[in-house]
Amino acid sequence: MLDYSAAAAVAAIVRTGSFEKAAKALNVTPSAISQRVKQLEERMGAVLIERGVPCRATDKGAWLCRHMELVGQLENDLVVQLPELGDVSSGPVTVDVAVNADSLGTWFLPAVAGFTRRSNVMLNIAVDDQDYTVDWLKRGRVLAAVTSMPQPAAGCTVTALGHLRYVATASPEFMKRYFADGVKAEAMSQAPVLTFNNKDTMQGDWLAANLGSNPAPPTHWLPSTHGFVDACILGIGWSLNPIDLVAAHIEAGRLVELIPGATTAIPLYWQVSRWAQTQFPELTQHVVNTAKISLSQR
Repeated sequence: MLDYSAAAAVAAIVRTGSFEKAAKALNVTPSAISQRVKQLEERMGAVLIERGVPCRATDKGAWLCRHMELVGQLENDLVVQLPELGDVSSGPVTVDVAVNADSLGTWFLPAVAGFTRRSNVMLNIAVDDQDYTVDWLKRGRVLAAVTSMPQPAAGCTVTALGHLRYVATASPEFMKRYFADGVKAEAMSQAPVLTFNNKDTMQGDWLAANLGSNPAPPTHWLPSTHGFVDACILGIGWSLNPIDLVAAHIEAGRLVELIPGATTAIPLYWQVSRWAQTQFPELTQHVVNTAKISLSQR
């Protein structure tokens, strides 16, 4: 039988980031929280919390946290149907979602805003590359994800959202400095490029598709969607950017397309666990409807 007080302690630590804050949230002492977690970890023979600042769930701890969220939703549903039970609700439920940074920086927040205005559900949004967000689903760390992978994770449904379109841009001054003789492989080997992180292959893929080679230019590492745009305008480097974020800058002359018309389209899908789809259909509705308006459908 699961010790729900201990499981609640684990979930509270992950949610708040520390044993002390979890103790305050549950109105118990930090030593009581620590003892509950220790006993549960010993019983399971597995570490559930990565101690640090902040504390994080291990893979097994994440599954336990997800279970507690499900229990909380079931309790809330039960109170709605059986108000005679009194106040046994566990409070607002948190839904964990993984999304790629460029979607988060363009269309995703307007999508979920409509959902949050009509629901007391909290969102815990994790950011990862679109090729890797589905792994969060597979590991049980999230209930839904925006991903480039059309194959459904186990227990999930998939809805095509459309394509997020990108264009390679740089400032006019950057173009004069590095591409006075045209955008060629030799010049590309010298022109600094912006890279989000070590999972980001978009710039290299664009080079291979449009130049027939990947000259491996020097790289500035910059994990920010809007930072990419600002860095391009400031002449720090060139990069692929969502068209919606740079169209006005191109029209105003602050940015220039490296190769006019050489766009890249990344297909995106909404994968959601069947349980979450049943419990929160409005979340999927808002995500899909906003994507149809904001994303290219071909």
